[in-house]
Amino acid sequence: MAEAFARTYGADVILPASAGLAPALTVASDTIRAMKEKNIAMEDNFPKSLQQLRSVPFDLIVNMSGADLSDLAAPVRDWEVKDPIGMKYEAHCQIRDQIETLVMELILDLRRDDAHSASSS
Repeated sequence: MAEAFARTYGADVILPASAGLAPALTVASDTIRAMKEKNIAMEDNFPKSLQQLRSVPFDLIVNMSGADLSDLAAPVRDWEVKDPIGMKYEAHCQIRDQIETLVMELILDLRRDDAHSASSS
């Protein structure tokens, strides 16, 4: 969900990629349904493992796993977000909305940083 929100709302300041420590085989149907309510299509998305993206250089890692990711070669922001898999659809939507808010806050921070960098040049 976070990657889809970031692609939709922040393409001007972010090129997101998401990965999990133990990713599912497919995107959950409740995730696809919940995101469709926000007019974001996810049918073509697929879960990726952290191992698959290990060689990609990142400027920032957003950690929603709760695991210690301090060994990665980028700054880490920890977000306390529950994994909605196995929860009722309503809880799934609440978590979606929490993720949307966090992503929007990150995008606004990045836009402020870009504006500050541009004005300092």
